[in-house]
Amino acid sequence: MNSKSTQLSFSKMQGAGNDFMVIDAIHQTVHLSPQQIQQLANRQFGVGFDQLLLVESSSVADFKYRIFNADGSEVAQCGNGARCFVRFVAEQGLSHKKTISVETASGIIHPSLEDNGLVTVNMGAPKWAPSDIPFIADAQAAQYALQVGEQTLQIAAVSMGNPHAVLQVNNVETAAVVELGQQIEVHPRFPKRVNVGFMQIVNPQQIKLRVFERGSGETLACGTGACAAVVSGILSGQLTSPVKVSARGGELSIAWQGGDSNVMMTGPAVTVFTGSITLS
Repeated sequence: MNSKSTQLSFSKMQGAGNDFMVIDAIHQTVHLSPQQIQQLANRQFGVGFDQLLLVESSSVADFKYRIFNADGSEVAQCGNGARCFVRFVAEQGLSHKKTISVETASGIIHPSLEDNGLVTVNMGAPKWAPSDIPFIADAQAAQYALQVGEQTLQIAAVSMGNPHAVLQVNNVETAAVVELGQQIEVHPRFPKRVNVGFMQIVNPQQIKLRVFERGSGETLACGTGACAAVVSGILSGQLTSPVKVSARGGELSIAWQGGDSNVMMTGPAVTVFTGSITLS
């Protein structure tokens, strides 16, 4: 932003409790510094959100989608945000399509509005190669031993357009989500930091999940985290598609047929309120 005060119109949205500030950057000029994003993200003095989403023009898709964490860092993908994105462009009259193509930093995705009010997003295929995550390892494996303090943890590592570490736990309510999440997020074997999922398997088609997101801390739900947890469970033979993911903020349904097939995520996307805010 320049030194003059600028008014921004926005929508506050949530998908399974993962909340967003969504801004039309096609019809508004938007240049936010990391400090301004942190100010907007503050739940006492700003709008309050887990991520800020920008809707921009694209030369290769219907729209371009940019995502910023609450700490001001930009990331490549956000699944719950993608569902809110397609709901936003429909409600704002930016598109009348049921399915749109959206350019992200990790590729093009195709979110779709369903007749039942839910939203489905084709999240693309998971990537397991350590260099694609990125994760420092001698070779690709289904599980890795990760030294965290005095503990050796078994994790799965996968990219869903952003990096994820998945730990299986006996009980998500008693898991050390914040303590371990903070340590694993900045672990030196994850050069670009990592989102950390804590997965409790209820049965082959249902899990409970808590996610400590890089740059935001624990959120009520994480779409790419749900995808990462489910595909790791399917790969290990413990889960069978489709899988219901119960997060603290709501439920998602994740389907994956294995191999190079794409991951399909279905869940809610709701506008909480619309407003405008003045930044100087």
